[in-house]
Amino acid sequence: MNDAIRRTWTVMAAMILVLALAASVIQVLAADQLKTHALNSRQMFLEFGAPRGPILVDGAPIVESVPSGDAYNYQRVYHDPELYAPLTGFYSLTYGTDGLEAAMDDELSGTSTSQFVDRAVEIITGATPEGDQVELTIDPELQRVAFDSLPEGVRASAVVTDPTTGRILAMASRPGYDPNGLASHSRTAAQEAMIEIQDAPGLSPLLNRPTEHTVSPGSTFKLIDAVAMLESGDYAPDQVLDVPAQWTLPGTDTTMTNYRGGPCNDVGRASLTYILAQSCNTPFAMAAVELGQDRIRDVAERFGFNEEGEIPLPVAASNFPEDLTDDQLAMSAIGQFEVQTTALQMNMVAAGLANDGVVMVPQLIEAVRRPDLTTVEEFRPRERGRATSPEVARQVEGMMVSTVEEGSARGARSDLIRIAAKTGTTEIGGSEDVHTWITGFTPDDDGPQAAVTVVVENENEYFGHQTAVESMQSIMEAVVVE
Repeated sequence: MNDAIRRTWTVMAAMILVLALAASVIQVLAADQLKTHALNSRQMFLEFGAPRGPILVDGAPIVESVPSGDAYNYQRVYHDPELYAPLTGFYSLTYGTDGLEAAMDDELSGTSTSQFVDRAVEIITGATPEGDQVELTIDPELQRVAFDSLPEGVRASAVVTDPTTGRILAMASRPGYDPNGLASHSRTAAQEAMIEIQDAPGLSPLLNRPTEHTVSPGSTFKLIDAVAMLESGDYAPDQVLDVPAQWTLPGTDTTMTNYRGGPCNDVGRASLTYILAQSCNTPFAMAAVELGQDRIRDVAERFGFNEEGEIPLPVAASNFPEDLTDDQLAMSAIGQFEVQTTALQMNMVAAGLANDGVVMVPQLIEAVRRPDLTTVEEFRPRERGRATSPEVARQVEGMMVSTVEEGSARGARSDLIRIAAKTGTTEIGGSEDVHTWITGFTPDDDGPQAAVTVVVENENEYFGHQTAVESMQSIMEAVVVE
């Protein structure tokens, strides 16, 4: 009899265990599938009815959930929205999530698998789930300086990183938008806000320009050429090279020229340092053809080209094409043809050179903390890999300093700090407007290090250049003050 009772209790206990496990799987492990199910109309109320975790910068919330007093209980609120919207994205009843709200949704909503135990306790006790806090690496003062350095009404990006750690200190872009309208619980109000955003030229709430928008890098790509040239052993910074005013692209009748009216057209011969500082086209194109596309592509890929990533925002792959003819290679060497890159990628080039040739993985998350401030995740520097030797990195640095002191980036010179940089201008087919670039860094013997990249899109050449170099100068000087 005792054996029969014991077997009965054993079976009952097993059944209870199976039911509990099934409930856990359904409520915890399968939560993602359930909450996105088309028939789950309750999920919106459940999500908006719980306090979503804040996104913080320097300990202060730039996004938080506050009591709404309506059927959804909580309203998502965005502070300094234009300053941070391309990073935060939005959390919308009507349009879903984007930006960090999407990339860190599990943490912010309190549904990440790392919170399994907490969620199980909440299921048992009936407690309201709370999301984690997400702290960014952003420096609020540098973010403000970077944003304000980009004029209103332009399409532009600015990225600031710590070359030694990969921390993203600022990531600003124009035009900006206000996600508060998209977060409205009124579908009509949210739709009206979306229409207003989409009507603004060059603006998309679904695009973080510094990480997802690619354009031709122009002469900033000559930094890649310079590394490949120096690594070959056939070139040196003081080596004198031919600088023809024009050069016929191999196998074509097309002529490549240098910048109209610039010193490259009259010098005839000059050092590699000089031709980088003055951004002469023809010698870099000739050198690239001599070295071959594999060497140029290899260096580009060591710095991060042709590879997607996440910070955790998605990062579009910057492209250096394959199977180039020599004329295509020549154009690619000066950042034209099908070479396309993000502002973040050109920042990685500058940062890698600043860090003795080692490229760090860019990161935007400083820490993730539970509502009780227990740290779940914290920043750890991660090396992407060595892009070039310390010797070559220092040689290119010296050439970039000359570019600021006496070359095309003279407008970025500062009385407070020495800057190493390279400018770039990209023609846009069928338009008189151009894309204008500058990317560079503070040499490590000049105080706090920072890598800064600015790109101004679709503007006349003079305005774009002045905006880029002045933005670089103001951001670098802000780094010193910091």
